[in-house]
Amino acid sequence: MLDLDVERIAHGGVAVARHEGRVVFVADAIPGERVRARVTDAGRDRFWRAETLEVLDASPDRRPHVWPEASVDRAPEHRAGGAEFGHVRMPRQRALKGDVLRDTLARMGGVERDVVVEPVDAALAPGVDAEAGTGWRTRVRLHVDDDGSVGPYAARSHRVVPVRSLPLALAELEAIAPLAGTAVGASAVDLVAPSDAPGEVVVRMPGDRRDDAATRTIVERVGERRFTLDRDGFWQVHRGAAATLTRAVQEAIDPARFDPAADNQDLYGGVGLLAAAVGDRFGAGTRITTVEADARATEHAGANLADWIGARALTDRVDRYLDRLAAEADAAARGFAGATVVLDPPRSGAGRAVVERLVALGPAQVVYVACDPVALARDVATFREHGWELESLAAFDLFPNTHHVEAVARLAAIV
Repeated sequence: MLDLDVERIAHGGVAVARHEGRVVFVADAIPGERVRARVTDAGRDRFWRAETLEVLDASPDRRPHVWPEASVDRAPEHRAGGAEFGHVRMPRQRALKGDVLRDTLARMGGVERDVVVEPVDAALAPGVDAEAGTGWRTRVRLHVDDDGSVGPYAARSHRVVPVRSLPLALAELEAIAPLAGTAVGASAVDLVAPSDAPGEVVVRMPGDRRDDAATRTIVERVGERRFTLDRDGFWQVHRGAAATLTRAVQEAIDPARFDPAADNQDLYGGVGLLAAAVGDRFGAGTRITTVEADARATEHAGANLADWIGARALTDRVDRYLDRLAAEADAAARGFAGATVVLDPPRSGAGRAVVERLVALGPAQVVYVACDPVALARDVATFREHGWELESLAAFDLFPNTHHVEAVARLAAIV
């Protein structure tokens, strides 16, 4: 056992303390606290990992955990995972996320920038308890143990733990979740609540594969606009996230640089959410190409973007697509040099190859939507190596009671 004075928060939702000069990453603690912790991984020279067993001197920002089954009162091996900030008051949660984003950008991206993480506008997320950070998840995956027990994984493990509540989920999903039942033979149980239909329980069996011919579609709404997608396809999890990002991308685009006739791009475009955001702001004549590797998502994007004559949806890997564009001698003449690019890569980020290809093509501006501070900072550093700078940054708390944060950045070449 160690008694630790917690110094700061680290990326990933764990806090940082020191013991005899060695860094200790400790879970379920808040900077400023003194905790008693058990070391779980001492096999590294540079740092250890530990779990809080008892809070000796609590932060004024500590509160009873919003998910009792994840509370520090439980033994660490029985704490439900997925709500690692649930013991922290909401304003401090957002401040901690801002600290991580600011520090990561400075350390890895070379950019000093104050960051304020904004809550989701209550008007965009009806039914969500913004003060508690609960009732926002429209999609939840539960796992199934060998004996058929259904529940989340314990924190930092792949062990199913029984729970009686799912406070981060929409109330309608929590009400139908089979927490007291069994699903012998199943691999997982998904809870899904689309905008235009009741919540649904979907039992997954080992070896299940997506069957394009039989895939069920759902409809999600963002304001007055409807988006069709596969029930198993990607959509933002927070009830108000899609609307929040739509507004944020629209506000991030510099209208003085935007040319509706240019070869504007929505890369990693999914079913067309952010391409639609661009079209809605700049009008039906806007040219925009959305590129997505998932063929089913591209099919839906084509239909979802039918309002714009100049919209098209392509199935392709973004890196290969940009390679082909760069190989075309008339790429600049086609309008890419004056284009606005919306970039919404997976958690791993766009990566050096994609960023370098983009800057070589010379768009007017890039609006980068990021769900991981490290990936964003790394890609910002690559942009800066090639003469681009971070011009604006907004951050949103789309995953309350977790360490995750979403950011929307605008980058442009230094003139």
